[in-house]
Amino acid sequence: MAITSRTSATSATGSCDVPQPPAEVWRALAVLEPYCSVCDVSYDLGGAAGAPGVGTTFVCAPGRLEGSPAAGSPQGEIVEWEPTRLVTTRLRLTPETWTTRIELADAAGGTRVTITITHEPTTGGRVVRRLQRGALRRLVQRTVDAELAKVPAHVERAGRAA
Repeated sequence: MAITSRTSATSATGSCDVPQPPAEVWRALAVLEPYCSVCDVSYDLGGAAGAPGVGTTFVCAPGRLEGSPAAGSPQGEIVEWEPTRLVTTRLRLTPETWTTRIELADAAGGTRVTITITHEPTTGGRVVRRLQRGALRRLVQRTVDAELAKVPAHVERAGRAA
């Protein structure tokens, strides 16, 4: 696990190995489905046609969506997309932006999943950010750890759906 901080952004990285091949892990982690039962989150692609890729936008909402997402729901965008290898999404909330980078690589008998999460505040001054730095480092690292812990459940769910 690695934690880094720039002036205003804090990042953490972690990895885990799963026994499934990269293509199967890709389907489980990179493809935005309308509802993810592992995370209890819904994604609304706004009727976007075609396969996702760089520039695809989405809205993220907690729970199962019934209808359109609420006004003010977090807005996301795919900013990097290399099928079966790399996906990066950026999620904008009012006071902050969260960027999640998922990299997949062949590993002995399966796939190595590396997740990097970057938090960047969009409000508050330099003094406030400095005071919050330690707490943000811990939050970002806990978020990476939690996402890595969910990887096997995501892969299992996607395997059942296939």
